[in-house]
Amino acid sequence: MPAHRQAKVFLVLSQVYVPDPASVGQHMHDAAAEMVSRGYRVVVLTANRGYDNPSIRYKRREIVDGVEIRRLPLSSFGKRSIKQRLLAAVSFISQCIVRGVVMRPLAGILVSTSRPMCSAAAVMIGTLRRVPIKYWVMDLNPDQAIVLGRTREGALAVRAFNLLNRLILKRASNIVALDRFMAERLHRKSDVADKLRILPPWPHENHLEVIPHGENPFRQEHGLENKFVVMYSGNHSHSSPITTLLQAALRLQDERDLVFMFVGGGDGKEEVENAITRRKPKNIVSLPYQPLSRIKYSLSAADVHAVAVGNGVVGVVHPCKIYGAMAVAKPILLIGPDPCHASDLVEPNGIGWRIAHGDVDSAVQVIKAMCRTDPKKLGVMGQKAKQIVNDRISKKVLLGQFADIVEQGLTR
Repeated sequence: MPAHRQAKVFLVLSQVYVPDPASVGQHMHDAAAEMVSRGYRVVVLTANRGYDNPSIRYKRREIVDGVEIRRLPLSSFGKRSIKQRLLAAVSFISQCIVRGVVMRPLAGILVSTSRPMCSAAAVMIGTLRRVPIKYWVMDLNPDQAIVLGRTREGALAVRAFNLLNRLILKRASNIVALDRFMAERLHRKSDVADKLRILPPWPHENHLEVIPHGENPFRQEHGLENKFVVMYSGNHSHSSPITTLLQAALRLQDERDLVFMFVGGGDGKEEVENAITRRKPKNIVSLPYQPLSRIKYSLSAADVHAVAVGNGVVGVVHPCKIYGAMAVAKPILLIGPDPCHASDLVEPNGIGWRIAHGDVDSAVQVIKAMCRTDPKKLGVMGQKAKQIVNDRISKKVLLGQFADIVEQGLTR
């Protein structure tokens, strides 16, 4: 019998996983692969269809970087309605519980907040199998749903979700939050000071590289030569509203050398598509998520990257997209409140600009000023951003720390 068949299984529960382009799946795989390198047998339970596009079907089983991936059917129906998401979540969780309870031998479980109810499966499996749970908090619900006005504080579903939060926070042996604001919210929910660590998510550096404009096929393909490109890349969600940026783009249609690119997917992408359909602007380009093999070209094609943080979601969601932009040495245009995690990075370090949501006049003026900025100065800002990544938040720096936390208390 192969040696790994005798080793205890480290189980990873994530409805989103590679090769799906959603960032959470990439981070879960990095963590899983690192645990394999440390001698664990790692099994991932995930959905067999795309998170943003359920028409994409992935292999039922495969091994990537030593990680055994098992994809479950009826676990992703898209994001068009809450009912579809809930049905997919219940189906996924039920299958995870059944498989996790009978999976032997088991060393521990890693679960994140994608999907938000996955922690229910981890609690059930962890309790029945008496193994430690490692909880990676990437966003907070029902907090997000309340802030976005999708439900109210006293709703039955909210009370049930808060009960689940208290259970997973109590049951988890280690908890990782992404920023200080998120940690503060968790402390208000439960006393987790003795087992909580703050670690931001690392950029996907294996797929990132600084590509000069003149050598970038993405810019050539999309006719961006001699254009100043402001790019928003990643998940377009209501928690990271791009309305102010989009309205500024529409006002700046006469600036012929200025292009706004919205790359990615999500609920908020509809706002971009509607604006293009109604107004037919020549300075706005909408593209789907780019495959990882092309992400270095698409991110490097920008002159400035836009990052949005909703006013009410500080500590609820984390602006992960900022790290990819910094890793390819680009300045940041932050649309959001101060303080927040992104403003902690942008303003003290002089790597970009910040504008408030709703202040379209300021957005227009700031963007015009960006276009007039000496390219050498923009380059210096971008290099400062990249240096922050290299020194403090690179994959090399953070992944080992994360795996050290996860490995605490596990037996092989």
